[in-house]
Amino acid sequence: MPKWIWMDKVFGEMSKLRQGLSGLWGVVTGTLGGTYTLDSSRVDYAKARALYDNTEESYKIGAGFAKKIVNAPVGYMGLPEFKSSDEDAQKTLNDFMKKNESKAQRTHLNAIKEGDCFVWLTREEKKSKLFPENEVRIVYNIIPPEQVTRIDLDPLTGEVIQYVLESQHSWHDESGSKRTCKIRQKISAERRVIEIDGENPPNAEPGDHDNPWGFIPIVHFKNDGDETTEFGKSDLESVEPFLKIYHDVLLASVQGSKMHSTPRLKLKLKNVPAFLLNNFGVTDPKKFASNGGQLNLHGKEILLFQDDEDAGFIEAKSATGDAMALLEFVFYCIVSASETPEFVFGVHTPSSLSSVKEQMPIFIQKVERKRKSFADSWQMLARMVLSMTSQSGLVTFDTFETSLVWETVDQRDSKDVAEELKTIVEALDKALAGGLISEPAAVEYLAYWVDTMHSYEGSDDVEGEKDRILKTKLLLRRLEDGQILDAEKNEAV
Repeated sequence: MPKWIWMDKVFGEMSKLRQGLSGLWGVVTGTLGGTYTLDSSRVDYAKARALYDNTEESYKIGAGFAKKIVNAPVGYMGLPEFKSSDEDAQKTLNDFMKKNESKAQRTHLNAIKEGDCFVWLTREEKKSKLFPENEVRIVYNIIPPEQVTRIDLDPLTGEVIQYVLESQHSWHDESGSKRTCKIRQKISAERRVIEIDGENPPNAEPGDHDNPWGFIPIVHFKNDGDETTEFGKSDLESVEPFLKIYHDVLLASVQGSKMHSTPRLKLKLKNVPAFLLNNFGVTDPKKFASNGGQLNLHGKEILLFQDDEDAGFIEAKSATGDAMALLEFVFYCIVSASETPEFVFGVHTPSSLSSVKEQMPIFIQKVERKRKSFADSWQMLARMVLSMTSQSGLVTFDTFETSLVWETVDQRDSKDVAEELKTIVEALDKALAGGLISEPAAVEYLAYWVDTMHSYEGSDDVEGEKDRILKTKLLLRRLEDGQILDAEKNEAV
């Protein structure tokens, strides 16, 4: 391929990059030196899924980072544990979360990936052969976020007063013909209005239905949202321009390497007919060229040249090598914008060790921020579960209030944790022996590191660590006394 044709293709790719990184969030750039505008409207959920699954053709080479950016915080976040002062409420919530653990995990995944996740709780009263142990069960349903077209808020309090849902539904009738319709739902605390455009699908009853709960059984998990935004933001939003740049730069480099990997033969000749005759047996060069003759170097281990003649290869400089600095810069832009440690992307070990030490604290802060942003939604979900269970008449609860307990995010391994705990215990023991600290203070401090310990005095419902220590000492003393008695009996015999 002539050099000018290849360069035209390269400049064409760069022109596309400059003129329009029009992707998931409508990022648009003009020519060099132009303006930069960002469309901050609602996320294109289909595009977000395509980036996560790496099925978007125009991002194919760069979108491989997207799944790691989403999966890493989801994996470290885990799921919350509900704590309630009511034992029945505690048991109900534990059973509910245990049965829906996979859906709850997917809630975090969808919210971080797409910006929004809507959970709709429904109560199933029909007996099922698959669930014979439950006469009434609460079903955890995840609504595709694109179906929620509008959220109506109270103008004074800002609370949600109505969700508007629209969805396309298709099915096949008894003859096998495909049928389609559009279903529109308006869900408020008092009623549920169902409207159908087209034929009515099976098991769907359009009209105005009463809402038996007295509240909207939908919880909105909004990622990185605030009071000024109706919907959340995807974690892929901040890195999408860099994914596009990485794809375009690497694609142009790979395309250029096809030419660079095949060097071109260069011949410096004074007598072309003599060269053709001596090496290829061509007696008439003019006739050979007019007949479309081709020279085949296969098997030619030796070429004969006259004085001042020479042969060599034309090799262009690798475009991949020239792009390495830019690709590395874009990679670290992805690391910084996504707040994801570089070792998550699978870089080499020396860099990974430094990344754990330097970048892990930032990543832990990101995980803690995500947990706190979803805390209100999880607590609201717990209230709905308890309310729906209570209204079923099976059990009553003293309170619907709950608190959340998350597993501590710790980048250390078990050996480091054990060594630190050993150092703390030895320090507390030495302080107690030296009279520098009281036993209650030592117990309260150590309880922060050992989850199974209670507070020193305890409460009416929870036994204190002081009483547990005394019981342990009495048990050990009894065992010692029993061993002494056995030893004395053996000596007497």
